[in-house]
Amino acid sequence: MSIIAGNDVLASGKPGQRVVDDMLRQRIITGIAIAVVFFVALFLLGPTGFSLAIACLVGFGAWEWSNLSGFSSLLQRVSYLCIVLIVLLLSATLIDFPSVAALDFNAGQAILAYTVPWWAIALLWVQGYPSSAILWGSRWMRAIMGLLVLVPTWVAAVMLIHLEQGPWLVSLVVVLVATADIGAYFSGRRFGRRYLSPHVSPKKTWEGLFGGVLANLPIVIALGFGFGLDLRHWLLLGFTVLATVLSSVLGDLLESMVKRHRGIKDSGNILPGHGGLLDRIDSLTAALPVFALITASSNGWF
Repeated sequence: MSIIAGNDVLASGKPGQRVVDDMLRQRIITGIAIAVVFFVALFLLGPTGFSLAIACLVGFGAWEWSNLSGFSSLLQRVSYLCIVLIVLLLSATLIDFPSVAALDFNAGQAILAYTVPWWAIALLWVQGYPSSAILWGSRWMRAIMGLLVLVPTWVAAVMLIHLEQGPWLVSLVVVLVATADIGAYFSGRRFGRRYLSPHVSPKKTWEGLFGGVLANLPIVIALGFGFGLDLRHWLLLGFTVLATVLSSVLGDLLESMVKRHRGIKDSGNILPGHGGLLDRIDSLTAALPVFALITASSNGWF
């Protein structure tokens, strides 16, 4: 939205040109800074350090989600943050994190197996919005949704980063989501006609969704040939990428739905030009758990 508006204003030479230009520059600088910090942490902190860093992000995400839930007072928001951190600590205990020996991947897989299916319910709620808000619109239901969004994201990140190729697998999920987002933007802008979820995100189209999926096809081909996969692992790779991309779209739509119900545009304002933290990681909150669960359940395609 902001990129399109920015280009339109620049082309027309209207008085708002400098303001929009500054906003676009701010978005680019912030985006580059986020990417640099993330990948430095991913490859230099080690599994334990990176897991703790993601826990901090989840904690801040919980702070933002407390507002999305409708909690306004400081006491309410701090209480919700503490609840999320307690559940996070319980999850860490179940998977033996941090472990001197080895992470309990079976426990992590069980946590994801019980929590990932909730996204099927989220899909029905997104499709049924605004009527579906009668089911989830209360503050406490939105608070529970936040737990199901945030905690499995951390568990998935911890599981992936502790694998032998952990940093590269986490990078792959990020690249898949980013590629789908870019592909959806350009294909939707060029071919978009049919709206995906007009009551939740009026600018998303089915053509954009298909474009985002197809944009990841070169990655699938490169990985398949690069790893010399047989037919079974080709199919598994394709399914993993497709499920990851589709779930990333659902993660985005879910947060958009909750923000729309709350009557706010952004989850926060911590990132200049980008809004809140959840506005940047909403797609990953669904993509990471789905990718990690498929990887754990199938012993991976790599």
